[in-house]
Amino acid sequence: MQSSHAASAVAAAFDDANLIAHAGLVPVMRLAEQCGLARLVTDKVKLSGARNSAGAAADAKVTSIMAGMAAGADSIDDLDVLRHGAMPALFGGIRAPSTLGTFLRAFTHGHALQLHAVHRKFLAELAAHTPLLPGAGERAFIDVDSTHKRVYGRTKQGAEYGRFKGIRTLHPLLATVCTPSSRPVIAAVRMRRGKAADSRGAPKFVSEALATAREAGCTGTRILRADSQFYNAGVIAACRRAGAHFSITTGMNPAIKRAVHTIPDQAWQQISYPTAVPDPDTGELISGAEVAEIPAYTAFTGRKKSEQVTARLIVRRVRDLAKPPTVGEQDELFPVWRYHPFFTDNPAQTLKAEREHRHHAVVEQVIADSKASALAHLPSGHFNANAAWLTLWAMTYNLLRATGALASAFHAKATTATLRSHLVNVPARIARSARRITLHLPNNWPWRHAWTRLLDTVHGPSPEPV
Repeated sequence: MQSSHAASAVAAAFDDANLIAHAGLVPVMRLAEQCGLARLVTDKVKLSGARNSAGAAADAKVTSIMAGMAAGADSIDDLDVLRHGAMPALFGGIRAPSTLGTFLRAFTHGHALQLHAVHRKFLAELAAHTPLLPGAGERAFIDVDSTHKRVYGRTKQGAEYGRFKGIRTLHPLLATVCTPSSRPVIAAVRMRRGKAADSRGAPKFVSEALATAREAGCTGTRILRADSQFYNAGVIAACRRAGAHFSITTGMNPAIKRAVHTIPDQAWQQISYPTAVPDPDTGELISGAEVAEIPAYTAFTGRKKSEQVTARLIVRRVRDLAKPPTVGEQDELFPVWRYHPFFTDNPAQTLKAEREHRHHAVVEQVIADSKASALAHLPSGHFNANAAWLTLWAMTYNLLRATGALASAFHAKATTATLRSHLVNVPARIARSARRITLHLPNNWPWRHAWTRLLDTVHGPSPEPV
């Protein structure tokens, strides 16, 4: 590919008032309207007292922020991407970045909780009106994990030196929900200080995530999956109160080690991976492992009887390539296995339960997605403004996932970056005729059929709940 004109023959002028750079926002924000986003914000988010001016028309400000995030904004200043060309002809109530920044800084912890309520109800509406979670009535997985987001500036509230030496972070907690045939969506998020323990507030958070999953249509078997940081009696009790199963990595604490060493050699089953998978400890690719189960293991024996839990302990072991086997009698003295146990009441057979637990890593895709989009920055010095920004990102993420589900089978499982480049960031010229606006998009756009299907679906009669 090369330029077809000499450099001197090309000129540019930013003077066309009928162009827009993000035509995909038309069906995206229409879907948000159909799912009652503005109404939910008006009903739930109440900025009172001296914050009244910032909270006026909160629905327009929330939708402006979410539209900017859908278009690729990762800071407050970037929200100005909405104010160009013919955007005012297509959308009313677009707010300036300065106004949106003032709105976010007016949030308190209570207002952030109000926005969480909006997120929860909005996800339920998206799931009711789009094929967002196919098969949710039969089986769904709720994955809980935390991440550290590096921030800069000593005046940023809540930023502390946590897990990573010399790096100041905030410490978001998130829960996703998915089915065996869908990509995950976000059930709940929480912003926390950099030094907060991974499991801080986890039982309450798990209860909220499980309730949100049920509201989103996950009425069948629900299985909570988590890493060893969440292996505690409170999290498991929250699962049982909600009528959900659990599958939680335990780590190799002394009690677990003693239990693992009681497993007879003949109990181990060979498994082979169709494609090599990374070892969770070393990152090396492995193609096979062995799995065994202790059917009745009692956890938390140091607690009172009512808090002890008896369930399955499933263990996967892989060869430790860093310790190659020796010869002769030394084989028994120096075993070459590393063990990865998890505690579960998943009713599936052993190998299936192990495979489903290993799929917990899908939550890392959402975390990576966040840091490549609106969470590339946590843009405010105010902790609660960043908490609101986090929740608005989660709502935008779910909105784009629902958009992809309506567009095509491919886009239903595409990443946010792909959805944005294929469906949202499409240039268009508007034309007006007989009180009707027509969008003229690029000829031969590769994903025009998916885009047209999306537009026709959301701009036709209001869809019936699926």
